[in-house]
Amino acid sequence: MKSATVLGLVMTMSISAGAMALEGDALKELAPTGKLRVGVAYAPSATPVFVAKDESGGAHGVPRDLGDALAKKLGVPVDLTIAATTNELTDGVAAGTLDIGFMPADDTRRERVNFSPAYFVIESTYLAGASTDIKTMADVDRKDITVVGINGSTTMRSAARSLKNATVVPAKSIDEALDMLKSGKVQALALTQDSLPKLQKQIPGSRILDGAFQKVGVAIAVHKDRPAALAFVTSFMDGAKSDGTVRKAFDASGLQQLAIAP
Repeated sequence: MKSATVLGLVMTMSISAGAMALEGDALKELAPTGKLRVGVAYAPSATPVFVAKDESGGAHGVPRDLGDALAKKLGVPVDLTIAATTNELTDGVAAGTLDIGFMPADDTRRERVNFSPAYFVIESTYLAGASTDIKTMADVDRKDITVVGINGSTTMRSAARSLKNATVVPAKSIDEALDMLKSGKVQALALTQDSLPKLQKQIPGSRILDGAFQKVGVAIAVHKDRPAALAFVTSFMDGAKSDGTVRKAFDASGLQQLAIAP
């Protein structure tokens, strides 16, 4: 009986030591500078993908809240980078100048970075300009139609693949894309469904089209060659979805109507 107790204690100590070693490796891989360098992209309003900026220039939204929660779990401070596009975040994580980034996880990005489980599934559609006759997805794919997408985004890549006749052009930011739509330089904006309702209010007469040309999960990206970092963000995300951390972040941004990814 005593031998069994000793064996159990040894096994418990061994498992604990292994867990500590794993967390130590994760800390080295996720925060090599002593801080968690978190990359987020901004938009005029907060969404599961984008943060919004307040009057002081600070960022608030789901990616910011989840980045803060991950840093707290690691026991390190946050070094926040706010970018205009998620493509910039992909570049930063792949280059190692960012430790994590929040973005849609499509196949093109998976070639460059690794991802945690998704915390949200986005559906992408089009915002049709007020002066166009576009009413359906099929109406977009005409030779006389020009669609704008955010440069390097998964949504723009998907729109370019699905449209055979329309022209797809890039914008450096959502603000630039909106200006192009307002001015009539383009007839439609390709973006995620959750982002469009607030943007639509800025262009009276514009229409959000029914349906979706793309569905993809939003997740935390980490550098390709950091297995302990990937294991840690995977465990973190699974826990954050089950313990209410993700739900709390959504609700704090006014996104109560959106569902968390399973």
